[in-house]
This record gives sequence, structure tokens and C-alpha cells, in this order.
Amino acid sequence: MLSRRKLFIIPLVILILMVFSGCSPAATKPNSSDIPTKQGSLLQVHFLNVGQADSILVMVPNGQTILIDGGNVEDGPGVISYLKSQGVKQLTAIVATHPHEDHIGGLAAVIRSFPPQQVYLSNGTANTQAFRDFMTAVNDSGAKKIRAKANTQLDVSGITGLFLAPNSEHYEDLNNYSAVLRLTYGKVSFLFTGDAESISEAEMLKSGKDLRATVLKVGHHGSSSSTSKAFLKAVSPQYAVISVGVNNDYGHPAQTTLKKLAGAGVQVYRTDQDGTIIATTNGDTIKFTKTGETIPSNAPPLKAVD
Repeated sequence: MLSRRKLFIIPLVILILMVFSGCSPAATKPNSSDIPTKQGSLLQVHFLNVGQADSILVMVPNGQTILIDGGNVEDGPGVISYLKSQGVKQLTAIVATHPHEDHIGGLAAVIRSFPPQQVYLSNGTANTQAFRDFMTAVNDSGAKKIRAKANTQLDVSGITGLFLAPNSEHYEDLNNYSAVLRLTYGKVSFLFTGDAESISEAEMLKSGKDLRATVLKVGHHGSSSSTSKAFLKAVSPQYAVISVGVNNDYGHPAQTTLKKLAGAGVQVYRTDQDGTIIATTNGDTIKFTKTGETIPSNAPPLKAVD
């Protein structure tokens, strides 16, 4: 029979060996997916209310920032003011989804104020002054130009970004050149579709890529030419955001699109009704803030919500 002293010493020796071997009785090896979603690490996605146009600011917990589109030319100063109000000092990346002015028009001014490290752009071009000014600003900035197409990875740490479109080299409609980006942070994902229409959506479906997203930025301002039933089913979003102008001349968003979203049980936010919309997530849960603000805005920065 072992003495009481030996009974005490044996577990003590085992405990010491476990400590020096780098483990403990309660220790578990963390999954890589746990790393970016630790407590206090919040990702914010700001859907700016730039009227009948698109501009989206992504603020990564590690301090990196991404701007997806910049509205019309006249929206440039307002977008700059908004970025400053949010404490943005520099842009890690700019994504110019496609050459239409309501997406790239304001980016020339933004680039001059916040020279980005890299610019992602599709191979669509336009013979417009807005596009020429944008390309001049990109070239003058010295930013690394990266072709945005299917399977291109977004070079921004702290999140996972993959472009799902465009999948072809040539389209008749510039909208289908739209760079479609899927961002993932923990268990939460966003699908930013630019103005991609049914042709591009069909190509994405055919590609077999994972299109699922917690939040869908509805394509082409909610036009009936986008958000096909098959595409919506594949994305299966819980939430959708439509960037659209009040009483716009196009009748956006289309009633058919709104009915499809409602039928799928998707909660819809609209910049024409809700103003700038901020989605905040810790990688597990997500919360939306409707600011009611229109760009330009001199409102103080909105704090992240848990």
C-alpha cells in the first residue's frame, strides 16, 4: 500500500510534467476559425446612403479598411467626409465593381485623399470622363492594380475575401462585368454583387462556388434584372441591403425583387428608407444600425454595437 505522502507526490509530479509540456487538464487547442472572432473584435460594414448609387465601407477589426465603390462624382466629397468621421486614415483596398459612374464616379476624389495600397477592378471599361478620371487617379496613386475576376483572392488580413465574378471576358452589358465579392468573418458572410445581372448570376451558379451569405447586397439597386430565384436560393441570405435613391427614375427596387426577398423570409434594409446602414458582427452574431443619415453627413462617428 502506498503511503499518503507518495499518493500526494505522484499527481503533483504529473501536474508539473503537464505544465512543462505545454498542456493543462482544461486546455483545448483553438480552431483557426476562433481566432478572428475573439471577444471585442468587431467587423463593421457601412452601406452608405449615396442615393441612386453604391458605396460600401468595410472596417476590419485589425484596422484595415476596404471601400467598395464610391458613388457618383458629386458623392466624392461626402464619402471622404464620412471616411474621416469614422476615423479612417488610409484605405487598404478599393474595389471598383464596374465602370458605371454611380459606382466609380466618386472614387477619383477618394483616391486623392486616401491613396489606397491596392485597387481591384474588372476588365470592363467605359468611354466617359468619370472613368478616365478614376483611372488617372488610380495610376497617379501608385496603388497596386489587381484584376478582379472569379477566384481572385482579396489580399486583406483578418477576413477571407474571394471574388466570384466576373466569370467571362466579355459582356454586352457593363453591369455583368461587376466584381462580385464574398467576405467571410467567422460564421458571418457578406456577398457584394455590384450591378451583376442574371447572366452573371447564372455563371456563378454554374461555377459551383459557395454563394451562401448571411447578408446579400442586392444586385443593381434591386432591379428586376438581378436576384433571380435560383441565385437567391443559392445565396440563402438572412438579411439583404438595397442601395437605392428616393423616388428614383428607374423604379428601383422592383416589386418583383421585393416579393422574392419577402417570400424567402429575408429581412430587407434600404438606404432610401433607412439612410446609411451599419452592419456590426463579432463573427457569430450580427446587428444592424439604421442611421437615417444621407451622404454627405457631418454626423459624429457611430460607435460599434455588441
